[in-house]
Amino acid sequence: MITPQAHLENVNQSRDKILAALAGLKPKIAIILGSGLGGLADKIEQPVTVAYRELPGFPVLTVAGHVGALLAGKLNGVPVIVLKGRKHFYETDDAYPLKTMIRAVHAAGVETLFLSNAAGSLRPHIKVSELMLITDHINFLGLNPLTGPNDDTFGPRFFPVSDAWDKTLCAKVRATAQSEGITLHEGVYVAFRGPSFETPAEIRMVQGWGADAVGMSSVPDCLIARHCGLKVVGVSCITNMGAGLSDEKLSHAHTLENASRGAAAFERLVMSAMKVL
Repeated sequence: MITPQAHLENVNQSRDKILAALAGLKPKIAIILGSGLGGLADKIEQPVTVAYRELPGFPVLTVAGHVGALLAGKLNGVPVIVLKGRKHFYETDDAYPLKTMIRAVHAAGVETLFLSNAAGSLRPHIKVSELMLITDHINFLGLNPLTGPNDDTFGPRFFPVSDAWDKTLCAKVRATAQSEGITLHEGVYVAFRGPSFETPAEIRMVQGWGADAVGMSSVPDCLIARHCGLKVVGVSCITNMGAGLSDEKLSHAHTLENASRGAAAFERLVMSAMKVL
């Protein structure tokens, strides 16, 4: 694991490379694309692509459906940065690659982080291929990505997360879905570490806690983003019912297949929301 000083250097070097690639474009929004949702990047007008491997400290990805590239351009006429893939904490104990990615785009001028993920539904009315606006989260990963030395350059040691998922941005996405005729549920997202899917008993447990969808990402992203002052909004694409709630056989291939079923609505929602976020 690298030192805090080396991390800061990686953030600054990656920021400089991103700014050079932007060539004067000034995106205020960055979007992290979850499993099976990478097709949104194909909608970017005149994209500039930078592979993660060219950005110091960025994650090296190993999971199918996560490409590992930063794209910059305009989405529905709005300047954006799109991040195709993230490092999950079932792959690593090291939070620095994810922190570098999020902090570098913030340093490059981004003010809002739009998170997306593939998730399992915990409620019968939230069906496969539908979308859910994340209004709050439960961190059941067994870790916090901000554990360890704090660098006041990025944010305070202790910070509140009662507003982790920005209420004003949530209202704008909700209104966009309504105007576009897109079904958009909303609820609490709970993150397990994985890589195994949850047991039926675990699903019953988190249902009792008030969770509405379950996945293996986005919560660390949100915490890192809020720590450094980014506003956060997020949407889950429902790819399966939680274990024990249907007779589905869960697998990553199944996740990717069902994410593609909800991808069109997700892309339409995000593209329309760009005009108001």
